[in-house]
Amino acid sequence: MAEMTSETIWLTKDAYEKLRNELEYLTTDGRAEVTARIAAAREEGDLRENGGYHAAREEQGQQEARIRQLQDMLRRAEVGEAPADAKQVAPGSEVTIAFDGDTSDTETFLLGSREVLGVDDSLEDIQVYSPQSPLGSAILGKKVGDEASYDAPNGKSISVTIVKVKPFTR
Repeated sequence: MAEMTSETIWLTKDAYEKLRNELEYLTTDGRAEVTARIAAAREEGDLRENGGYHAAREEQGQQEARIRQLQDMLRRAEVGEAPADAKQVAPGSEVTIAFDGDTSDTETFLLGSREVLGVDDSLEDIQVYSPQSPLGSAILGKKVGDEASYDAPNGKSISVTIVKVKPFTR
């Protein structure tokens, strides 16, 4: 696997295919459907007071933004599988950390992204941190027992200890 940079987005094969299929739909049938709605609304007359026209144009803008986002994500993608072993923290890992060495104050989370890992949105029971986040980048590559520190958005330095690492499976 190539070395990940802050620009790399880690994707499972399933997530890559899901995003690629979404992009394919949006750039073909999706665009055609929105264009047809705009044309139909345009035929209704005065565009200044035509709510259907303005809604369709808004939808078109959102769709084009999503197309650009998907193209960017797929361009930067590193495709692989969740780590098979849990020797060190990597994207796709479920990680438990202890704050300031206090093993009673722990947090378990997924290192990655719900979208890029193909995780169902109904799984709200686990927090997700990006590998590019301050916490994610501080613990990336660490092993159980390793310590790391990062600066929180408020500027405070936070120390954590890796308590547990396992492949994310749901």
